[in-house]
Amino acid sequence: MARLPRLVVPHQPHHVIQRGNDRRVIFSDVEDYTLFLEYLRDAAKTFNVAIHAYVLMPNHFHLLATPTDAKGLGKMVQWVGRYYVPYFNKKYQHVGSLWQGRYRATVIDSEQYFMTCSRYIESNPVRANIVVDPSDYPWSSYHHHIGVKADILITEHALYWALGNTPFEREASYKELVYQALTADAIAVLSSATTKGWALGSDKFKAVVEQQVKRRVSPNKKGRPVKHKPEIVNR
Repeated sequence: MARLPRLVVPHQPHHVIQRGNDRRVIFSDVEDYTLFLEYLRDAAKTFNVAIHAYVLMPNHFHLLATPTDAKGLGKMVQWVGRYYVPYFNKKYQHVGSLWQGRYRATVIDSEQYFMTCSRYIESNPVRANIVVDPSDYPWSSYHHHIGVKADILITEHALYWALGNTPFEREASYKELVYQALTADAIAVLSSATTKGWALGSDKFKAVVEQQVKRRVSPNKKGRPVKHKPEIVNR
């Protein structure tokens, strides 16, 4: 069966993940992280993609991003790779593909999953046992959201602004949210949807997206349809 094209919905947030080939390291030092973020900032601006949250891990990266058209997200990721991969390969004398296949992505139902996804992304270093507190990890958008350091890469989402009437209120509320650990179920649902490329949200949200993109956005139900026996009427 032919693979469905990647699901990208304009003006909706998407969770994006790209891993290193065989889960190998793709960032080794400060220069690598810094240069990648510069490329990402330029590409996001060029292709009109709003970046709401990110984390760069040693062997993969996550983004929470909203494209303005159906092609911008893919073009952005491709553009970053076009510049970063040759730099990395030359610096570390690496041969072959740096990425583990195509990037993975899922379109997110904002009301249900936006804040969950943002927290999932920025707490990744804690779950990976790299740091104890997300503020100890320098390569994420967490510092921006809690007011430690402004990050020009970040476009704040309306749901982040809804956390408070002042910057201080929003930052404090967001920090409190992140400290509330995500459940195993929430992590599994988000991870599965992103890996498989299906829409993540309510049935109503999925129906609206299907109507918009004119294609299936969730897997078919497994098993054969249930056959109902004809009703027997006693006469």
